[in-house]
Amino acid sequence: MRLIITIDTEEDGWDSYTTLSSSVRNIERLPLLQELFDNFGVKPTYLITYPVASDHGSVAILKAIHGAGRCEIGSHCHPWNTPPFEEERSSANTMLCNLKKRLQFRKMSFLHMTIEKNFGISPVSFRCGRWGYNSDVAVNLQRLGYKVDTSIAPFMDWSPYEGPDFSRIGPGAFRFEAEDIFRESPDGPLLEVPATVGFYQRNFSMSGRVLRLLTAKPLNKLRLYGMLYRLSLLNRVWLSPEVSDARGMIRLARKMKKNGYPFLNMAFHSPNLCFGMTPFVKTKDEEKIFLERIREFLAFARDEGIDSIKLSESVNHI
Repeated sequence: MRLIITIDTEEDGWDSYTTLSSSVRNIERLPLLQELFDNFGVKPTYLITYPVASDHGSVAILKAIHGAGRCEIGSHCHPWNTPPFEEERSSANTMLCNLKKRLQFRKMSFLHMTIEKNFGISPVSFRCGRWGYNSDVAVNLQRLGYKVDTSIAPFMDWSPYEGPDFSRIGPGAFRFEAEDIFRESPDGPLLEVPATVGFYQRNFSMSGRVLRLLTAKPLNKLRLYGMLYRLSLLNRVWLSPEVSDARGMIRLARKMKKNGYPFLNMAFHSPNLCFGMTPFVKTKDEEKIFLERIREFLAFARDEGIDSIKLSESVNHI
C-alpha cells in the first residue's frame, strides 16, 4: 500500500463561484505545510486552479517547492473562474460535467496551457472542481495528454447538487477507457485513483448498498443512516483532515489495507490552512488541529511502512 496526498490548491473564496479576480492568500501558507510533508518524506500533489496558476506570487511559491523535487503539480479545474466564460452563470454550471464537451475542453486547455507557460511543465494529473466529472471530461483529459484522474469520491451521490452519482463506485484504483469512466479496462489509457472514502465496516460493497437504500426515498425521511452511524453499525468515512480526525483516518486506512487496496488518497483543500476561509477550519485553534491531524496520520503511515508517492507515480504501481 502507498500513500498519495492530493490537495485542491485553490483561491480563498468558498462557495463564491465568481469570475472576478480571487485572492489566493492561503497559498502563502503552503511552505509551512510542505515543511510538515518534508519531515515525513512525503511528496504531495498540488492540484491547482486557474487563479493560483495565473498569480505571480502563488507561482513563485509553488515553483520553488516543485523545482526542488518536493511535490507534483497537477490541474484542478473550477469552471466558474477558468476562461473562457461562455456559459450561463448557474449552480449547475459550476460542475464541469454539465458544460458542453467543447467548452469543457477550452477551459481545461486554458488551465493546462497556463500551467505549462508559468511552470514549464505539462501536468498529467487532474481533479474536477466540486467532483463534477463525466466521460466527456475524461475524453478531454486524454486529448490533453493526462494520465491520472482523481475526480471520483466513492460512495458519494452529488446529484442533489446537480453533480454526478458515485454511490456505486468504491475506492479502488482502476484503468479505464475515456468513454466508459466507471468500467475497469486493464489496457485503458487512463488511470482513476479515487479519493479515499470507505467504511469502518469491513465489507465496503455491502455497506455501500445499505447506505444507498437508507438514503433513497422513502427511507431517507426516517434518518436511519444517522442512527446506524451513531451505533457504529454503518460509518462512511473520508480520508481527509477536513471531516475526520486522525484516529478515524487511521481506522479507515487499516480497513483499506485489510481489504487489499493499493493506495490511500488523502484529499483536502488548501484554504483550510487559514482559519475562517472554510466551514471546516473556523478558528485559530481549529487551524492547529487541522495540521495536527495531518501530522498524526503521517506518523502512522511512516510507522506502518506505508510509502508516499506522487499521484502521477501511481501508474507504475497498479
